[in-house]
Amino acid sequence: MSGKAWGGRFQKSAEAWVDEFGASIGFDQQLVTEDIEGSIAHVTMLGECGILKADEVEAIKGGLEQLKIKADNNELEFKVENEDIHLNLEKMLTDLVGPVGGKLHTGRSRNDQVATDMHLFLKKRVVEVIALIENLQDAIIAQAEDNVETLAPGYTHLQRAQPISFAHHLMTYFWMLERDKQRFMESLKRIDISPLGAGALAGTTFPIDRELSAKLLGFSNVYQNSIDAVSDRDFIVEFLSNGSLMMAHLSRFAEEIILWSTDEFKFIDLDDSFSTGSSIMPQKKNPDMAELIRGKAGRTYGNLMGLLTVLKGIPLAYNKDMQEDKEGMFDTLHTIVGSLKIFEGMVRTMTVNKNVLHKAVHNDFSNATELADYLAAKGMPFREAHEVTGKLVFTCIKRGIYLLDLTLADMQEGSALIEADVYDVLAPEAAVKRRHSLGGTGFDQVKIQLDKAKALR
Repeated sequence: MSGKAWGGRFQKSAEAWVDEFGASIGFDQQLVTEDIEGSIAHVTMLGECGILKADEVEAIKGGLEQLKIKADNNELEFKVENEDIHLNLEKMLTDLVGPVGGKLHTGRSRNDQVATDMHLFLKKRVVEVIALIENLQDAIIAQAEDNVETLAPGYTHLQRAQPISFAHHLMTYFWMLERDKQRFMESLKRIDISPLGAGALAGTTFPIDRELSAKLLGFSNVYQNSIDAVSDRDFIVEFLSNGSLMMAHLSRFAEEIILWSTDEFKFIDLDDSFSTGSSIMPQKKNPDMAELIRGKAGRTYGNLMGLLTVLKGIPLAYNKDMQEDKEGMFDTLHTIVGSLKIFEGMVRTMTVNKNVLHKAVHNDFSNATELADYLAAKGMPFREAHEVTGKLVFTCIKRGIYLLDLTLADMQEGSALIEADVYDVLAPEAAVKRRHSLGGTGFDQVKIQLDKAKALR
């Protein structure tokens, strides 16, 4: 005999290394709280439906509540020979309350049990992730409010393009995160569904009440198909996808922070709390936390692709392959939670070097578009205005000066339409202020944007 909970038809036991390879308790013990909660709801339902006697329900619930206390105090000892969190807890329960503990499994399978655990787990954790996203959004808003009128070079192709409000640039990440938050919130609809009572795949002959157990667990819906209930992992794939996209956004932000903190840019200084030094070069202050977040994006992508690959070819309903759904989920959760916490602190404490940014926008050609627009507003076709401006920029490059350094006579060699008021137009402050279009970088529009962002909080 194998000695396993499922070992009645087996005549010998697997070798220890085979048991270890097949066991999931090394990682699914993270579901201990959810597994106990699911069991309490299930046995309560069995009692309400008259499937178990009141004293049996009381004994089982009492044992489960004792296990919950021990779990909260990290006092449970899990064993590989009991394979997973479900059989480990069942063994502990029967040790506590005797053979009646075996009645807990009436009307359910490990297949619907594990699915229920993961729905419960993600439902809680996604709410926590949403709160962390909002904390980071608050940090972005705080920095943006302090930098509405801080001018900065705007880039395309990593080349100076047009002057912008630095707050406008920062708020780009607020809106990226807002979409991330909305995706996580939307995913709760597909997480908030109970598989409990679906059995192995076909339901059960016991007169259970799946809607009651769902209600007891706080689920708003139940799976309408028992096969779908035990084989669906879409909700985990969606979580991994949402986490990966959010990490892509954080990685982009991290890349900019890394650039901005270099001596070549000096746009910001990172707080020492989020930087490290070099073991050999005393002068170094490395943006290691930003670099780590940039790197950790890759592991979340790997977790997503891993589960998609696991699921792509397995037939209905449950297959052991699906045990591979958990480690990536736990890892992505750990990664995004840590990244969000680090990023919030990094953004809140960074120092924006406003004087450096001010000098940057006054020593480049990012105001060239203003000159082209100026000529176009006077009736010159924009393509011609573009060419005239380009030639004046080339003149400046040859002389080692910028557009504002040209004399009016120099300007008028390009076009007689240029008048003395061009210098006011070319001032970077004026260039930013003039961009009043909805969503633009004009200071008034940035303030409107901030008001809308705060209203979402």
